[in-house]
Amino acid sequence: MNMIHPSVHPIEAPPFTDGAAAVNPIPRVRMKDIQGMPGTPGGLALRLCQFVASVAALCIMVSTSDFASVTAFRYLVAAVGFQSLWSLSLAIVDIYALLVQRCLRNSRVIGFFTVGDGLTSTLTFAAACASAGITVLIGNDLNECAHNHCTSFETATAMAFISWFAVSPSFLLNFWSLASR
Repeated sequence: MNMIHPSVHPIEAPPFTDGAAAVNPIPRVRMKDIQGMPGTPGGLALRLCQFVASVAALCIMVSTSDFASVTAFRYLVAAVGFQSLWSLSLAIVDIYALLVQRCLRNSRVIGFFTVGDGLTSTLTFAAACASAGITVLIGNDLNECAHNHCTSFETATAMAFISWFAVSPSFLLNFWSLASR
């Protein structure tokens, strides 16, 4: 008995017999880059929004004379300073990738971007929440806005929240891209 068993000798599947499939085979393509991911114009726009908002928060907070007397405001300055450096460096990487038409889909690169975006977004959000709490305390509970720079504190806190809103899509898209590999 000379029987061939498929487990011992695998047999290839026959090609499609449909005429349309044989004439126009379906090409295998990679998924396109989603706008907002690294190396795309949308990603560059998000990085620039993050950078502008964090630099605005930093400049507004540093322009007040009494921000250093409150720990939450010092934390906000440190967090948005770190956020601005991170966003600027990744904006430069995005500009380079767009100029040389390079795809940034390497899993190590995306992992690095994901971890960095996660850390900076967490720091920025925590600092913005702490500063918002202190601003409410000074303005509403203590009624000390006449002696402090409440408008500047509120504006810097709002800019920190805007920076966090801009970094969140970057983090989520990078995390999704990393998890879908």
